Parts: sequence; structure tokens; C-alpha cells
Amino acid sequence: MVAIIDYGVGNLFSVQKAFAALGADVVITSDAAVIRRAEHVVLPGVGAFGDCMKNLEASGLIPVLREIIKEGKPLLGICVGLQILFEGSEESPGVSGLGILKGYVKRIHAEGLKVPHMGWNSLVVKEPLQPMNLFAHLAAPSYVYFVHSYHAVPKDASIVTSYTDYGGRITASVAQGNVEATQFHPEKSGDVGLVILRNFIERETR
Repeated sequence: MVAIIDYGVGNLFSVQKAFAALGADVVITSDAAVIRRAEHVVLPGVGAFGDCMKNLEASGLIPVLREIIKEGKPLLGICVGLQILFEGSEESPGVSGLGILKGYVKRIHAEGLKVPHMGWNSLVVKEPLQPMNLFAHLAAPSYVYFVHSYHAVPKDASIVTSYTDYGGRITASVAQGNVEATQFHPEKSGDVGLVILRNFIERETR
């Protein structure tokens, strides 16, 4: 079962629809017991970093999130769901992120280009691919859909698994252990996005 965490933000139904198209047993839930039972967990997020953290704290699900990560259960963060895995963001000064990944989220500076960055961009996937990588079976170039004004800058650059070029190198995805996350929206990225989501649900608990 795939559990999509409902904490009051995110494109929950579009994410659910994408997993359902793959034949996955998928639920949208704020029930800690259901999240614990799931084989795969998705942390969505749209809007401001601070609002997402406020809602997540109010949901009471942060301890459950930390618990399933410690257990080695596969977790996928999407968009701001990626950003709140880090320590903080320029968007919301003084608001602490989850700190599961070290580093900060910074505003995109793309001279001559519009911010927010909205639309389709090609991915540059870092080689070599790791076992059970999100990007297995993808042909190059692969295009995915972005909507964001901020991107993650990890302290350890080796956790960046893909990037895109938008006035400079922009972090598109990260991975550390059983935690993976995409700044782009796989659920809005057509066939490429479905391949990525299928790769995620084929991961096993470590």
C-alpha cells in the first residue's frame, strides 16, 4: 500500500490518481496507524515552506514520519515535500524544517528568466544510477514539470540525483538512504512521471 500523507496541503488527488494508474493500492490519509502499515509513503507539498511546516506540525504526524524513515520504509517527497525535508528555507526565515536532510532551500536566481519557474524542463540525471534509482528505465532527454521559486542546496552535493538548467543548475531531486524527493511534480509529468513513480513503488524497505 502507498500512503499519501494528508496534512492539509499538496496535490493529493492528482498524486493518488497517478499511483492508481499504475495499479497501486493507494490511500490519502492522516491516520498514523495507516501510515505505519503502508509499504511506501509519500509526503506531498505545495505553497509556502512555512505554511507546510505549520500544517505538518499541527497534524501531529512528524514523529510518525521520523519513525518510518528510521525503519527504512521508502519515502518520496514531492515539491515542497522535498523542501521541508531540509533544515530551513529563505522563503520562511526562522521556520525550521524537518532537518532530515542537511542544507537549506534558497530562492532561484535566474537572470532574464521568470521566477517562479513554471513548465517543462529536461532532467540531467547523475551517473552512475544507484540500485532502485527513481530514474531507472528513462530515456534521455526526459522532461518533467516544475512549479517553484525555491530549490534545495544540500550541504552534501552527492545526495543530488538530478538537476535541471534554469539560469543555472537547479536541484531537481535528492536521495539519501530510503528517502527520495523530487522538486518537480512526477504526477504532472506524463509518461516520464509514471516511470518515476513506478520505480518508487518497486523499492523495498531497507
